[in-house]
Amino acid sequence: MEGKLSRAAKKIEPSSIQGLSHLAQRCNAINLAEGFPDFPAPSHIKNAAISAINSDFNQYRSVQGVCDYLAKVMKETHGLDIDPLTDVAICCGQSEAFAAAIFATIDPGDEVIIFDPSYESYEGCVTMAGGVAIHVPLDPPHWTLDSSKLLRSFTERTKVVVLNSPHNPTGKVFTKGELEIIAGECCSRNCLAITDEVYEHVTYDNLKHISLVSFPGMQERTILTSSLSKSFSVTGWRIGWAIAPTFLASAIKNIHVRLTDCAPAPFQEAALIALRSPPEYFESLRSDYQSKRDYIVNLLGGVGFKIEFIPQGSFFLFAELPENCPLSDEEFVKKLILQAGVVAVPGRGFFHTNVSSDEVSNLPYSYQKRYIRFAFCKSDATLTMAAEKLGKLLDAKGHLVLY
Repeated sequence: MEGKLSRAAKKIEPSSIQGLSHLAQRCNAINLAEGFPDFPAPSHIKNAAISAINSDFNQYRSVQGVCDYLAKVMKETHGLDIDPLTDVAICCGQSEAFAAAIFATIDPGDEVIIFDPSYESYEGCVTMAGGVAIHVPLDPPHWTLDSSKLLRSFTERTKVVVLNSPHNPTGKVFTKGELEIIAGECCSRNCLAITDEVYEHVTYDNLKHISLVSFPGMQERTILTSSLSKSFSVTGWRIGWAIAPTFLASAIKNIHVRLTDCAPAPFQEAALIALRSPPEYFESLRSDYQSKRDYIVNLLGGVGFKIEFIPQGSFFLFAELPENCPLSDEEFVKKLILQAGVVAVPGRGFFHTNVSSDEVSNLPYSYQKRYIRFAFCKSDATLTMAAEKLGKLLDAKGHLVLY
């Protein structure tokens, strides 16, 4: 009966990240794999959701106030005029907003440029739409964009460029110069852009997030997707949105309604309270996460990991294995789980090449198998416990030893 599966279904593999999270639960290990906080969401947001439920906002619903406020933010932040009635689609998280954006724009055979390494869901959505993902590698260790590689990746079939900044898994924040190059190519080649900006409020060292939509000529060709999840520690609420020109936003709304009808009604109500949080909330968010970033950078650097790039945003550290470590990323993570009781994500799942996984494994010290992603969006108690567990596996020189 497997022959009844679609070609797309056969190509989509189980999420390695979720699989590792399940393994962490079974092994009672510390989960530094999946990007969700293990500390409480802000109380004022939770109270807003409780109030909405008690007020019986429990049926199909689209809260126009959220759209109105997002349009206000776009004007204040980017100087862009957005019609909240026609240009905003509320979806079940950024994941659905992104998927609906792909389904609204991609026909079989269309090519979609994705910067590599990349979050695993992007290619999956392109595959389900029948499109072809074209991966443009960012150059380690600082994950810089080589403009010549980007230019070579365009063909007459290129329809969309996907941009995630701040970036998962590396923590890179694309520079203004890099964004100008991407915007220039989209405009000159008449391509669309879909952005994933879920970490827009999580940047460090006084860096500011710049949205691609703010560059000349980009408002008319950009679908901006984001969500409540990361900025307000509510990854399970599934409130996200797409902001786009009317013809695109209308198509995304239609697809969203066919897929899920509406995002969770009481959490939409709470979203409006969350989005209205004062500037001090976002300043505190950045400060808290920067402290956690510094802690895990010092922790992993202290036990031998090679850390040449300090995350500029998001809440992930993409750490390179020690130079003298003979293990691959997958081998290391397995041993880390079994011997230290700590779960992280092998980096190779974020890389995409034209060679098979086995061939990548046989390439000596290929960087695609030398990185591990650690999520530091965890409580101080969790991070301290992870440090204690790792500390038990140090050799006389203070370096991590897995046997």
